[in-house]
Amino acid sequence: MGPRHMARWLRRSALAVIAAIAVATAQAQERFSIFVGSDPSNVERMLRLAKLRDDDKVIDLGSGDGRIVIGAALLNPKLQGIGVDIDPKLVQQATEAARAQGVAERVRFLHQNAFDADLSGVSVVFMWLWPELQAMLRPKLLAELKPGTRVVTNVWDLGSWQPDEIDADGPSISLWIVPARIDGYWQWDLPLRGGTRSYGAIFEQRFQRAEGFTRVAKRRALLREVRLRGDELHVMLDMTLDGIGFARHEFSGKVRGDAIEGSVRILLPSQADRNVEETLVLPWRARRTATSSYFAPTGLDAP
Repeated sequence: MGPRHMARWLRRSALAVIAAIAVATAQAQERFSIFVGSDPSNVERMLRLAKLRDDDKVIDLGSGDGRIVIGAALLNPKLQGIGVDIDPKLVQQATEAARAQGVAERVRFLHQNAFDADLSGVSVVFMWLWPELQAMLRPKLLAELKPGTRVVTNVWDLGSWQPDEIDADGPSISLWIVPARIDGYWQWDLPLRGGTRSYGAIFEQRFQRAEGFTRVAKRRALLREVRLRGDELHVMLDMTLDGIGFARHEFSGKVRGDAIEGSVRILLPSQADRNVEETLVLPWRARRTATSSYFAPTGLDAP
């Protein structure tokens, strides 16, 4: 069903009577969030910011009456959806609404604590919970979601993890892309001018923001413009290589656990004319290591 149908359903849902969750339920989930249905326009903005795809599996943590998950299913007729809520009455209400909207085969709602939700295979997470609860869910999201998973929240953020995108046309709607883990030591080799150059690198990471350092032989340099979006990594490196001269590296690859696979474009001074640049494009495969050559003694004869 199209966006108009979805919008009409959201507007009707907004007219429903909203009840507070009982005190007994509050004790079952620490710092629980009382259900207040998202404004229909905000639901549409959340779905739009998520950039839903046919192969998506979405989950709403604290799904309430199901309007976000059902709205996603109405907007895209192929995706799968799950809603998780701690209030069994809301779970039943959402299940009935999914059946009424003809999406029950692709959408299901579970009576469950958000901290117990199964996130395997999920590609989009929606949340509108109290700020404390969202912040406490952050470790679970980062530990269990695959790099590239989108997380979308209404109003509240995820603490010190800064969003990748914000829709500020009204109450803030924020999008995060779960980053791959690159923090630590990495090693790779490149065949250049008849020899093999070994690079020992270190990345320091804070969520999707990272910086790095590398060493080749006795020379060290900063890894510049480190950009990490999901599992996609882009890095610049300018350094002088012994026997070659100044070389500009442009690395681009995908993080696959303890490996990075991609390519590197290198600008080198031409062997015939050092005022002319030669361009090489080589495979790039880095591997995570337990130790790093970056820390090996340098000596006093270092260039």
